[in-house]
Amino acid sequence: MATAKKSRAKAAAKRRKTTVAKKTVPAKKRAPAKKVAPAAKAPTLKARRLPETLRLTGFTPSLTVNDLSKSLAFYTDGMGFIVGERWSDGDVLRGVMLKAGVCEFGISQDDWKQGRDRQKGAGFRIWCDTAQDIDAIAARLKAAGSTLTEEPQDHPAWGVRSFSVDDPDGFHLTIARKL
Repeated sequence: MATAKKSRAKAAAKRRKTTVAKKTVPAKKRAPAKKVAPAAKAPTLKARRLPETLRLTGFTPSLTVNDLSKSLAFYTDGMGFIVGERWSDGDVLRGVMLKAGVCEFGISQDDWKQGRDRQKGAGFRIWCDTAQDIDAIAARLKAAGSTLTEEPQDHPAWGVRSFSVDDPDGFHLTIARKL
């Protein structure tokens, strides 16, 4: 009988081991390893021309004018620019930085060192692109007393509607909007 008890005890122990083994929580499954992309190669830069070409981050022209207050009225009241900065010499206004959208340019009073008869604006045009109503801008200029050198019209070959005007010193401006 002792042998039978031992056999039963072994069988019970075996069952316990088996039961314990069945009750254990299986190990968490790991997510499959992510495939790592090979390191991207840095883009090969095209060799720069030598000598290196000019790369600007901005462009701000400045015009010298005969009558600063008259030009200031043309650009602010007529064209719709705002004054960003003012430069004075004591109480005398010498120049301003004009802004329209993200664009800006300066106008400054001529100091007459190169003579009072110096011609301005000859062979020079400022081309301005806008998303605004060209006809409304032209009408505002006319209401402020300006004369257009070219009435608003479509230019299908250029893909724009534009008009042109000369400022008080003869600088030519063309205001254009894409068709």
